[in-house]
Amino acid sequence: MIKLIKSTFNKEKATKDALCKFIKQSKQLSIGKMCSEFESKFSRWQGRKYSVMFNSGSSANLALIQVLINLKKIKEEDSVGFSAVTWATNIMPLISLKLNPIPIDIELETLNISSKKVIEAYKKNKFKFLFITNVLGYCHDIDNIKEFCKKNNILLIEDNCESLGSEYKKTKLGNFSLASTFSFYVGHHLSTIEGGMVCTDDLEIDTMLRIVRSHGMDRHLSESEQKRLRLEYKVDAFYGKFAFYDIGYNFRPTEINGFLGVNQLQYLDEMVSNREKNYKKLEKIYLNNDFIKIETTGLTKISNFAFPLICKTKNIKEKYMDIAKKTGIEIRPIVAGCINKHAFYKKHVATKHKLPNAETVHELGFYFGNNAEMTRDEINTLVRVFSK
Repeated sequence: MIKLIKSTFNKEKATKDALCKFIKQSKQLSIGKMCSEFESKFSRWQGRKYSVMFNSGSSANLALIQVLINLKKIKEEDSVGFSAVTWATNIMPLISLKLNPIPIDIELETLNISSKKVIEAYKKNKFKFLFITNVLGYCHDIDNIKEFCKKNNILLIEDNCESLGSEYKKTKLGNFSLASTFSFYVGHHLSTIEGGMVCTDDLEIDTMLRIVRSHGMDRHLSESEQKRLRLEYKVDAFYGKFAFYDIGYNFRPTEINGFLGVNQLQYLDEMVSNREKNYKKLEKIYLNNDFIKIETTGLTKISNFAFPLICKTKNIKEKYMDIAKKTGIEIRPIVAGCINKHAFYKKHVATKHKLPNAETVHELGFYFGNNAEMTRDEINTLVRVFSK
């Protein structure tokens, strides 16, 4: 069986042994020093000033959008453009927080939205906010998208949960926007079992993220920020740690998650490198005319946890799905396909949009795993099976 993932962690036995030792020696397992250490080290790795850890990538998405509302950068009923091929918990916060979601179709050859598609969508609906998803380690011309957003005063954020380590023109994805979200779910690039992160260079956003993450309180702010808030809102010392300043949630990770983040971060460059090496070997599959070739123009590093195949007909898809089943290759839909085809979206969003490319991905696409522990024999098997 060629599974999507092989293990919970990189160097799993050593990691589990270290985790057991950490738990036995720890006096505190709620959010604390290990989470802060992971935030600091991840900021340096990603190349951002600030990082805030969450209990999941989905929580990170919701928290970031709530932050933008709390800071009055966006408001209820503002239109938000988003990538139509994405994960449900990118869109659910938009609906829950009473924003107006505007799906943007993707380009088949990159699985991502392009500046062309963004401009086309903007002409029809003047959105004030763009939530881009960097799908499966790829992007299109994200630099041009950034420039268009800047020119038109559109607030840009990235979901980079599927593209940790990918670079476009030598800049890491997740660094093209005001803020970006990451996931450390067990099936993704770096596992803390469950976990997420928001990265930004904006101190105001960093401060509000920490408030939103912890019920709306100031417990995890610097002393200077705490003093500023308590003075502004006339909060005395007795209620200092129990004052609620804005809309928040309990999205705090644990010290276990923080420890795992620090532990696994030491292997991240190696894991990214392994995935890129795998990808370059697996690319031979695209010589098979049954599939649409994914273009990687501008990508100077490709880090994905799965290899996508878009078949040219339904019969071709069914043929290869059957072969995968018989060969023991685990496959999945490409992300969630076209998000507009899902029940929750149809229930809560009345407006219809034509999204032919996203629908093609939904109907004709699937992926198999590209994990950092793949063997040469497994890669050769995948190339052989899908090159027929």
